[in-house]
Amino acid sequence: MRLVHTLTLCLALSLSLVASHHGGEHAENDEPKAEGQEHELHHGATLDRCAGMEFDAVAVNEEEVPYFFKGDHLFKGFHGKAELSNETFPELDEHHHLGHVDAAFRMHAAESPDHHDHQFFFLDTKVFRYYKHKLEKDYPKDISEVFPGIPDHLDAAVECPKPDCTEDSVIFFKGEDIYHFDVKTKKVDEKEFKGMPKCTGAFRYMGHYYCLHGHQFSKFDPVTGDVHGKYPKETRDYFMRCPHFGEKTTDDHVEREQCSRVHLDAITSDDDGSVYAFRGHHFLSVNGDKFHSDTIESAFKELHSEVDAVFSYEGHLYMIKDSEVFVYKVGEPHTHLEGFPKPLKEVLGIEGPVDAAFVCADHHIAHVVKGQTVYDVDLKATPPAPVKEGSITQFKRIDAAMCGPKGVTIIIGNHYYLYESPKIMMMAKIIPEQHRVSQELFGCDH
Repeated sequence: MRLVHTLTLCLALSLSLVASHHGGEHAENDEPKAEGQEHELHHGATLDRCAGMEFDAVAVNEEEVPYFFKGDHLFKGFHGKAELSNETFPELDEHHHLGHVDAAFRMHAAESPDHHDHQFFFLDTKVFRYYKHKLEKDYPKDISEVFPGIPDHLDAAVECPKPDCTEDSVIFFKGEDIYHFDVKTKKVDEKEFKGMPKCTGAFRYMGHYYCLHGHQFSKFDPVTGDVHGKYPKETRDYFMRCPHFGEKTTDDHVEREQCSRVHLDAITSDDDGSVYAFRGHHFLSVNGDKFHSDTIESAFKELHSEVDAVFSYEGHLYMIKDSEVFVYKVGEPHTHLEGFPKPLKEVLGIEGPVDAAFVCADHHIAHVVKGQTVYDVDLKATPPAPVKEGSITQFKRIDAAMCGPKGVTIIIGNHYYLYESPKIMMMAKIIPEQHRVSQELFGCDH
């Protein structure tokens, strides 16, 4: 009996311990997350930046492509899915005691070759320095060693080269504290930016400075911290391609499409000089000083969205999507031609997809760009017989192109380049002056 009693007690104790162990696990998992814990998103997590997201850090790479960091993931550019940060920066994952990327920037300091064009990532008390996606020797280091006077556990950081700042500098953010770090002298000046919210991320893009707070952003002066204009604005409107996001008025659509940093998919200028620009699910039309924007589906319902290329010819818009061509007669409203869409191979004699297409005024030759190759197609010939006319050697690929009174406009990202003619475009050895799409082409003031 004594043995049975002893075994019974042992069994009861064992069951109690097992129940306690499992109960403890459930209790721990059911506790509300501590502040900041939502940042720790790990392998296998599904992230949707269009759902509204507070990013941990933003850095612009050497090709002016923004990297948005969240947990152990990053988003490259303005659209596309999240990928694990360690696929691009493997060493970030080798220090498991560290958390997410707190702050990041790419240094612009021509007078400091040790730092110039390097990317810096701050995690807790450490800083990682990369050059061309390779971790530099002896890194990571303590933040205090590389940037003396700058605290740990930062919220944001952004480079400020001359002449934007008096000297090549880095601006660090932690709570309400702002630090200007002189790259050359390593002197630290504490600032007070009264007009700006607390930044959870900051970055410099196209010569402007942006503070991210939640899923909104404000453009600010890097010296004074002043915020001018109608801010905050939604990151999903200007730095993300988010179809059907929000209920917007016509004015909101126009401002977003004028000032968006997301690259254009297609652009054309018609016989009357009106410009039609397409981006994702929206389009922008410009006639003189009048701007109009709406969803592509509202004006071109058969097409729905996301155009690859478009060109204007004899009062019609030829719109290329994948391997099909849709044709609309320009007017109010635009009229979809019967019998379309037709296969791209049938209309232009070319296999899709293509990157851009344009026709110059008073001509009947469609210049179709596929990769770096330019094909010429006589639109009056039946059947179409594309001729390989030449190549665009200055760029690996382009986003959009159009031909107008000033010549051929080639668009890559938020920049455009102007050539006098298609022939000069293909013969040019030097890249022409760089212009900004949002400001110089569409007249956006920021």
